[in-house]
Amino acid sequence: MKKILLILFLCAMHQVGTAQKYIPILKNNTTLSYICKLHGQTRTLTLTARITSDKLILDLDTRGVKSSIVTLPEALKNGNALSFNQGEYAPVLNLKPTETFFMISQSAYQDLVKNNKFSYNNTTYVLDQNQGNNNIEIEGKGVDALHVVAEIDETEMWIVKNPEFPLICKIMKNPLGINFTLVKVADKN
Repeated sequence: MKKILLILFLCAMHQVGTAQKYIPILKNNTTLSYICKLHGQTRTLTLTARITSDKLILDLDTRGVKSSIVTLPEALKNGNALSFNQGEYAPVLNLKPTETFFMISQSAYQDLVKNNKFSYNNTTYVLDQNQGNNNIEIEGKGVDALHVVAEIDETEMWIVKNPEFPLICKIMKNPLGINFTLVKVADKN
């Protein structure tokens, strides 16, 4: 009887552990490590967040290229375009008031949650209702993410369930040839 109770207890604990998923939080000095596939090449890319009252700055570092990508508050709230800049154009790049970087805007996220779709870069992305496709892991931890697919092509995105900073943790089948996967999140104090 004790063995049966122990087995039931272990099964219950496993179920609780697997049911809770990880939601990466972006704050000052959070470092996001991505593996990027760019036109057939693979490279690592790190983004370190600096959050101020009037903007989000992501300090980009990839293969010796360093740049600060500045996202304006109006873009964080209502942006409708994703910048695929790779940091090579300027040491500080101020994005347009409609552009975000490695995330969608808060209003696009709300559209996704409310209407099961959102539009970005003149493309509509639809929520994939198959929960089996939501499985994304960062360092062995399951991430609580929403999987979307573009209506006009095969682009797929996984977006972290975080209404404040809806990070894109993975893009696949991007017709631009720029795909990336978030592999590590680290907070520096």
